[in-house]
Amino acid sequence: MSGRPVTLITGASAGIGWALAEVFARHGHELVLAARRTPELDRLADQLAASGAPRPTVLSLDLAQASVGDRIAAELAARGLAPRNVVNNAGFGLVGPAGELDRAEQLAMIDLNVRTLADLSLAFIPSLAEHRGGLLNVASVAGFLPGPGMAVYYATKAFVLSFSESLHYELKARAVRVSVLCPGPVPTEFQARAGIKRRPSIMDRPVEEVARAGYDGLMSGRRLIVPGWQNRFVTRMPRLLPRGLMLDLVARSQARRHRTRLAPGS
Repeated sequence: MSGRPVTLITGASAGIGWALAEVFARHGHELVLAARRTPELDRLADQLAASGAPRPTVLSLDLAQASVGDRIAAELAARGLAPRNVVNNAGFGLVGPAGELDRAEQLAMIDLNVRTLADLSLAFIPSLAEHRGGLLNVASVAGFLPGPGMAVYYATKAFVLSFSESLHYELKARAVRVSVLCPGPVPTEFQARAGIKRRPSIMDRPVEEVARAGYDGLMSGRRLIVPGWQNRFVTRMPRLLPRGLMLDLVARSQARRHRTRLAPGS
């Protein structure tokens, strides 16, 4: 899988993915940006090129499609490129009771947040090992918690956390760094897509800060990256509080964030 080394970033058309692309570009990485929204990817590519970085390669595709790893691998091979780093940022959430949300949309969330991330994490391990690179998977503090009110989203992020920590352990011997980035609330378009009513919170972290933490953590080989002491405290709460109380706290929190009334579970 030899080729010119690049950093592949999924979901780079907005939010954390966009900010991660800016950070990697500032540090001299040649980028491949993958997402569905071509105009946004082209705008980011133009912006990075104007700053003096190499213009990223843009791959406009639906990342939730089956065998996306094979398709991206073929696209890169045709261009003589090979991943040194893979950043799995693409994903989305939905707020509301799982029994009331659209089932097909929730299954699509699993496809993107879990299957696509696992596919791209596994597909390029030989290339990452050859180039002594790394894998950065974007999870969430939600991955540490039960998730009534966003049940499927929280469960997908629990998978990302567990899967990434296991890969961190397994791939050490092949000199591949694996890190999992677990931000708390970040003011981006994620909230609008999820149906969340935005309210400022002391847990909020600027998207640029989260991206810098992700980059620095990956480069230093950190297994777990949780930006902000408030969010690090939240990840420890399940060790301190009974599970039933955690369920009730999360349900009440989601009820406050939901655009319509969401009754907490009993």
